[in-house]
Amino acid sequence: MSEILRQQPSQLRRLRVIPSQARYPTLRSIFGLWIPTIFVAGLVLLPIFYLILRAYGADQSTWEQIFRIQTLETVGRTIWLAFAVTLASTAIAVPVAWLTVRSDLPFRRLWAVLTPLPLVIPSYVGAYLMVSTIGPRGLFQNWLESSLGIERFPDIYGFPGAMLILTLMSYPFILLSVRAALQKIDPALEDAARSLGLNAWSTFWRVTFPQIRPAIAAGGLLVALYVLRDFGAVSIMRYNTFTRVIYIQYQSSFNRSTAAVLALVLVSIAILILAFEIWTRGKARYYRSDASASKPAAVIQLGRWRWPALIFCSLLVGAALVMPAGMLIFWLLRGLEAGEQIGSLWLAAKNSILGSSLASGVTLVAALPVAALAIRRPNPVSRLLDRLTYIAFALPGIVIALALVFFGANFAPFLYQTLPLLVFAYAILFLPEAVGAVRTSMLQVPPNFEEAGRSLGQKPLQVFQKITMPLIRPGLAAGAGLVFLTTMKELPATLILAPYGFKTLATSVWSAVSEAFFARAAAPALILILVSSLPLAALILRDQKSEHRS
Repeated sequence: MSEILRQQPSQLRRLRVIPSQARYPTLRSIFGLWIPTIFVAGLVLLPIFYLILRAYGADQSTWEQIFRIQTLETVGRTIWLAFAVTLASTAIAVPVAWLTVRSDLPFRRLWAVLTPLPLVIPSYVGAYLMVSTIGPRGLFQNWLESSLGIERFPDIYGFPGAMLILTLMSYPFILLSVRAALQKIDPALEDAARSLGLNAWSTFWRVTFPQIRPAIAAGGLLVALYVLRDFGAVSIMRYNTFTRVIYIQYQSSFNRSTAAVLALVLVSIAILILAFEIWTRGKARYYRSDASASKPAAVIQLGRWRWPALIFCSLLVGAALVMPAGMLIFWLLRGLEAGEQIGSLWLAAKNSILGSSLASGVTLVAALPVAALAIRRPNPVSRLLDRLTYIAFALPGIVIALALVFFGANFAPFLYQTLPLLVFAYAILFLPEAVGAVRTSMLQVPPNFEEAGRSLGQKPLQVFQKITMPLIRPGLAAGAGLVFLTTMKELPATLILAPYGFKTLATSVWSAVSEAFFARAAAPALILILVSSLPLAALILRDQKSEHRS
């Protein structure tokens, strides 16, 4: 094979992912992208301004707390957890994405729908269910003790439990992003690689992987930032991270300067992760070479790996989705048998759907100019604006909520405790999910397609509607689905900012769990999973049908 490769230098040059010098065609006004992007970035930075304002009033002893050994150890634990979860999520998501898009995996459509669904399960619910199932003195250990006499089960508390539950709950961030990228990859490059004698494995690493690297980086960034801001799972698993320290400071002290200083440290960690993601993503282009590349990619025959791949997907769905759902059903039936009153959840479900739908629409609209500016007018300023939208995602929800409470009470009292302010908080929290998905799809749209539309007399908005929008549709769907799912389970911002009487499924679950009414919590949790999963399943099935027709 090496001799063949040496004899085909021109073909090999086509297989490389080369830097792009293409720029977006001149618009009527550059402000068509710059002003909306700067406006969005300014809104996202509101919580940072709030933290700076709070930290400005901190005394010297508060600032010295940053350099205490306990604080540095907590920072180290937090970074280690974020790194481990991101690495494990990538190891799960990339094979699953490839199997459900490119291979002849049995029941491929079913796995494409089921594997992203763990994203809808709140981390604190998943952690509690895992502890009650496989933890010490859990249901599984009780069964082993009664049937086999095993009195001690391995302890899952601490880092192992936190890593496991966060990996199972967050790998869909990478999975959805990589799936969208694989659906838009140029199959001509892979065909050329196979024509040169490369097998499926070599083709993946030398051709496919470099093209999905931006999707992996975008999804991995979301996973890392999600771990930084998580509170529920690490609290139940008794793993002391930086977010937990911030929550304790906010709840135990009237002086919030200490918590603000600690939150700024968390922002610094997020900035380091953003810098690493930029370095990982590189400066290559990832779009199709020409219009003839629109044919669907060939389905790879797994051969003897077909059944091991099926077992892998089955175990993953069983651990991340079936077990939590089964335990919720168990607690629900147990509560009903004991006479537990569940109550009506229609209003909570309606409020959750309304808030999540509004948030997904607003967030997607805000993400479009940010992603378009970063991709079509690449320069240090546009890249900086793009990365700024990710910073707030690393902050705990309570920080975002308190920042908007301060903003609403002092500068916009007409918005205080209203649905628009709550939707605004959702948009700040989950904007990176939409930006990452849209940017990944736009990277694969050749600029010459848009230039051809402009040369035919089409206006920029018409070019976007007729050319760009259909090509980035998988990314738009993935972004909207991510925002909808994560909004459905968002808790701290909803508790603080929701209008009076605006009860959601997430707050219903939390109210029941905090009072140890686990059977009562099971019903809203199951409805939350069902309501959240239906739109995602519809989006995935629609994309699969479109891919099949093409």
